[in-house]
Amino acid sequence: MAGGATGTEPAASGGIDGHIDARGLQVFVFALFFIFGGITSLNDVIIPKLKELFTLNFFQASLVQVWFFVAYAIVGIPGSRLVKKIGYMRGAAAGLVTMIAGCLLFIPASRTAQFPLFLFAYFVLASGVVLVQVVCNPLISLLGPPKTAHSRLTFAQAFNSLGTTVFPRVGSGLILGSVAGVSAVALSGPALDAYRTAESRIIVSTYLGLAAALALVAAVVWAFRNKLKGEQHRHSSFVQGLALLKRPRFGYGALCIFLYVGAEVSIGSFMVSYLGQSRVLSLSNVEAGNLLMYYWGGALVGRFVGSAALRLVSPGKALAFTALGAIVLIAVSVGSSGALAGWSLLAVGLMNSIMFPTIFSLASEKLGTSAADGSGIINVAIAGGAVIPALYGKIADIAGLATALALPALCYAVIAGFGVFARKPA
Repeated sequence: MAGGATGTEPAASGGIDGHIDARGLQVFVFALFFIFGGITSLNDVIIPKLKELFTLNFFQASLVQVWFFVAYAIVGIPGSRLVKKIGYMRGAAAGLVTMIAGCLLFIPASRTAQFPLFLFAYFVLASGVVLVQVVCNPLISLLGPPKTAHSRLTFAQAFNSLGTTVFPRVGSGLILGSVAGVSAVALSGPALDAYRTAESRIIVSTYLGLAAALALVAAVVWAFRNKLKGEQHRHSSFVQGLALLKRPRFGYGALCIFLYVGAEVSIGSFMVSYLGQSRVLSLSNVEAGNLLMYYWGGALVGRFVGSAALRLVSPGKALAFTALGAIVLIAVSVGSSGALAGWSLLAVGLMNSIMFPTIFSLASEKLGTSAADGSGIINVAIAGGAVIPALYGKIADIAGLATALALPALCYAVIAGFGVFARKPA
């Protein structure tokens, strides 16, 4: 029994099949998926903004994602241990408070207009996202019968995609739309400093609004901190937790999470720059930023459809099919031009739709009371969002954005292999 599961309310209890019966709590978890999905996708809007403000190359701009996703590597396992100690609901509250602190750090970053301070703010913000995600992924799997865990997690991830669709659309207008005929490249000295400070304030106002919304959600979470009953965790050492990687199914799955997140984030991070190329659609940052909603919206549609389809189709086979579909779409984009090149790459979002929840649930089958340990390791694997985009940016600086797409295509090839490997139940 986790330390946070106290009180006498019969709101939730452990079932004989290992799941937790908590009526109404699924809706709350869906809301958390929406929040951390939206905040993560805002990076795709911030990157072209900071790239222009600080005159960065693609690799330097990718450091936003590096600092954001490296938090998964650092906080993932300690976060899972914290959740096991204080319980799921208190763990979610701790994550939300940390996210608020990250949002507030944009204030000093704006006042100094220093790129490293923005990176630190993203790291703190991401640390809170990690804690919330450590809670949400295993919890939604436990809130219902094990036989429908694949479908339930995919449905929850659809709310994550709803956030990734809505936030960039709003952020594009607020953040990218602020640049009006002025470029940092044409400025220097005090004029450049003043321009960076003024434009940074727009970023701050966006994240202060998020901080206020997060404070409200954190208050609700804390009010229901004793609602969840029946959660059980196996208290293990750090080494025992890592021993899960010796299981071929779990180890392969963790690798695929690393590659999937890296591929998805790489494409999304540089989508604005890709669509702006003369070979593709020749769009402005604002116009290309508005199209990001179709990349993440594809994942939204695919997850709602996938949550139903996965009740009928083998999850492993569905994963292999979508991974191969992503490779085909990348090849079409690289080998064409104009609208076909742009929209085929945007359509990769549809192929991404079921990948994370399906990989997670396939890898985590039969973990039982080690679910929190497995979730922590999976969250460490999400650090692929730090490594792959940095490599992508480096290749893009040397050989161009189109050539760099070979990297996410390779990631999807490995994921297709996992789908075939895990096509049968554990």
